[in-house]
Amino acid sequence: MIVFQKPHALADLPMHYCPGCTHGIIHRLVAEVMDELGIEGKTVGIAPVGCSVMAYDYFNCDMIEAAHGRAPAVATGVKRANPENVVFTYQGDGDLASIGMAETVHAAARNENITVIFVNNAIYGMTGGQMAPTSLPGQVTQTSPYGRDVKHCGYPIRVCELLSELEGPEYLERVTVNNVKNVKNAKKAIKKAFQNQIDGKGFSLVEVVSSCPTNWGMTPKQALEWIDEKMLPYYPLGVYKDRSASQEAEK
Repeated sequence: MIVFQKPHALADLPMHYCPGCTHGIIHRLVAEVMDELGIEGKTVGIAPVGCSVMAYDYFNCDMIEAAHGRAPAVATGVKRANPENVVFTYQGDGDLASIGMAETVHAAARNENITVIFVNNAIYGMTGGQMAPTSLPGQVTQTSPYGRDVKHCGYPIRVCELLSELEGPEYLERVTVNNVKNVKNAKKAIKKAFQNQIDGKGFSLVEVVSSCPTNWGMTPKQALEWIDEKMLPYYPLGVYKDRSASQEAEK
């Protein structure tokens, strides 16, 4: 009896991610959700620039490569032109919260019926470890060798908190994948985000607090521990908006 196997929606290819990077876990969760919802054949993924730039190799669904930060705009066009498709973006923090912030905010404000998977590892991973919009105060990066100075560089951007102030979004949740319990919770959130789109509810974003052992200068084990010790105090897990649940509670 088979109790565990590779999701059909996940391509049978070796991934290019660094050892200990949690992109692979997140990919698997997205693929498992596609399998369970039976949507692989009608799903379109948008992969912009960043560590996820080659995500188009790993999913057995149609994929579109977007310019840096423009995935929500591309996803909006695809979904409006083909409303029967399930459309998701897969974006890192440098992509979504920096050059793509305008596209993210306005897609959320319009409550576009798309799903956004946002991977927050607090650093620019693909380009060598520069400071990102989500890098923590005092965090050492290639462009903040003495630690992020908030007086000079400002404070990190908390995307879920920011978007929760908008009237538009349907669902916003922050999760992580640094242990088994958190992986299970992350999958539930991702599945809910896709189901919301299928049900026509609107914009859903799941922020996944992720690790980057290579650019953090840590072992994979240390990086997973650093998520608990440093990342989660600044980026607390939880649901930041669930409009449908709130409406049900008010009845």
